[in-house]
Amino acid sequence: MDPKIVIIGAGVAGIAAARKLLERGFRNILVLEAENRIGGRIQTIPFGANVVDLGAQWCHGEGTNAVYQLARQYNLLQVAKVNYHRFDCIQSNGESVPTQLTDYLIVLIKGILKAAEVDFKNPNGISLGAYLSKRYAELLDDPKNSHIDREIASQFLEMYMKFECSYTAADSLSDISGFGYCTYLETEGNQHLSWKNKGFSTLLDILMGKYNGDTIGRLLKRRILLKKKVKKILWNAGENSKVLIKCENEDVIEADHVICTVSLGVLKECHKHLFSPELPLHNLRAIESLKLGTVNKLFLEFEKAFWPINWNGFNLLWSEEDLTRITQSKDRWLEDVFGFYPVDYQPNVLCGWILGENARYVESLPENEILDGLMFLLRKFLGWNVPCPLRFKPTKWYTNSNFRGSYSYFTLKAEQAGVTPADLARPVSRHSAALPVLLFAGEATHESYYSTVHGAIETGWREANRIASFYPARNKSHL
Repeated sequence: MDPKIVIIGAGVAGIAAARKLLERGFRNILVLEAENRIGGRIQTIPFGANVVDLGAQWCHGEGTNAVYQLARQYNLLQVAKVNYHRFDCIQSNGESVPTQLTDYLIVLIKGILKAAEVDFKNPNGISLGAYLSKRYAELLDDPKNSHIDREIASQFLEMYMKFECSYTAADSLSDISGFGYCTYLETEGNQHLSWKNKGFSTLLDILMGKYNGDTIGRLLKRRILLKKKVKKILWNAGENSKVLIKCENEDVIEADHVICTVSLGVLKECHKHLFSPELPLHNLRAIESLKLGTVNKLFLEFEKAFWPINWNGFNLLWSEEDLTRITQSKDRWLEDVFGFYPVDYQPNVLCGWILGENARYVESLPENEILDGLMFLLRKFLGWNVPCPLRFKPTKWYTNSNFRGSYSYFTLKAEQAGVTPADLARPVSRHSAALPVLLFAGEATHESYYSTVHGAIETGWREANRIASFYPARNKSHL
């Protein structure tokens, strides 16, 4: 038997699943992609002197990291030039915060997060934000820390929590389960490996066989249909019937198995009308409890760099007075721009980062209005003669109906509901003794590496191997 397997989504999870199935001898495979490109939340575009990554940017770790393992033989990765864990902070009055103080404060915070690994071994209903704020205040009250400027310390914590939210994609650390936060695992090694001058889409080239010219890559390319958006999956039309996949162009495709890799944001928005019948309760509870947050990048290209050589960028610390003034203005979204950084292999480009509700809001604004706000920030905080940029490129992950956000996180609501990403990953069968007909992959379905590309790859492999386990060994030479 050569089962028909349809994969919905040609992001990295879908591509990884399709490639693994082909490697294991399956040939009756089809990948349906709503966009006009593959890659999903990996998207590299020309910009400035080179390229920029609108989505995934770094390989987070080495060792067993799937991305690292795929790329290492081609010498494609290097440690990012910008040190994102060095906090060069400037206050809203233009004064730089002494590095000695920020280094001390970050040591306090890292100590708290290390202690969290013990305190959150079991669910306890406490958010990461509440835990961090409480422990930080206790440390500042310690007489040995009486030398610390409390106002700057408070501003630094506010900035750091936004910085941490850029990793988790949460609107606020108060949304994140402390227990869930500690279920995320880092792979060993450097967490910011860049793709030199190539961009993250290089990973797609590897998976598509462009680096070694393998047969599997050519087979995979022929099985991907772009601009093929799915509007309905009928997974239980009858006891022995196929799964029916209805596309927006009215095509109907039959399958024995479907691997759904669409984002958690799309599942949240569409699951009620996308799946028929309704999904089982365990999948529904996961979709409703876990979240896909929004983090956007704001790229500015200048005629030439106005910043010093080897500059690391800066983080923004708002005084209470300035923050009140900005949050009561039409430009209130500016409070969630937490930093600007240079970009590797882009001598004249800065990248600002914005997160959460304001990252979603800013997607609705005209680009000239966003740019005016960013120029206000740069000139206010730096106090330099900052020229107008030549080009501006903001990312828009939330308003794209094929994504509805950036990456997932483990919410306090999920902890309270007893839900984990494993519940989202549970495959769906027509009855208890039947083979699964509907399977789920994607970063949000990984228990330990959610929010990451290496996690997404592993989930694609996981579901491909799950299907393969139900069939005799395939003849890999049969093309």
